[in-house]
Amino acid sequence: MESILIRTIIPADDPVVAHIVKTTLTEFGMNKAGTAFSDPTTDHLSALFNIPRAVYYVAEEEGKIIGGAGIHPLDGGEAHICELQKMYLLPEARGKGLAGKLITMCLEYAKQNGYAQCYLETSPELARARKVYEQFGFRYLTGPMGSTGHFGCDSWMLKDL
Repeated sequence: MESILIRTIIPADDPVVAHIVKTTLTEFGMNKAGTAFSDPTTDHLSALFNIPRAVYYVAEEEGKIIGGAGIHPLDGGEAHICELQKMYLLPEARGKGLAGKLITMCLEYAKQNGYAQCYLETSPELARARKVYEQFGFRYLTGPMGSTGHFGCDSWMLKDL
């Protein structure tokens, strides 16, 4: 972890991060409509997160982007609820504690920016990620919140900050 730099996204990162998101979703059979795979904003994350109370972190190792995660106001949700979005890591970045580090940074940012709850959408195909979210205190909901457009996700979680 010492060799990993975590910084905010810049426009030049967009194609690399979009590739990571899409290849990871393909790896887990989630390359379908209603997920970040088909969401047009996935190709322009630096613009999507360039608004107040939003941030997207990229993780770099030896100059190579290996993953990222962000906090964004929940589309169609209340002002006190943010969403943990686009949390994806390359296979070689997994199992090293990086997901936990990114989630911790995102949740700290959310608290500092006045959010009281953090929402996320996932799927059973992403079982390993769901376990990490559970360890961070996210609890399952019976239905979606807001209007994210990600109808391909069928698991919804919320954490009080």
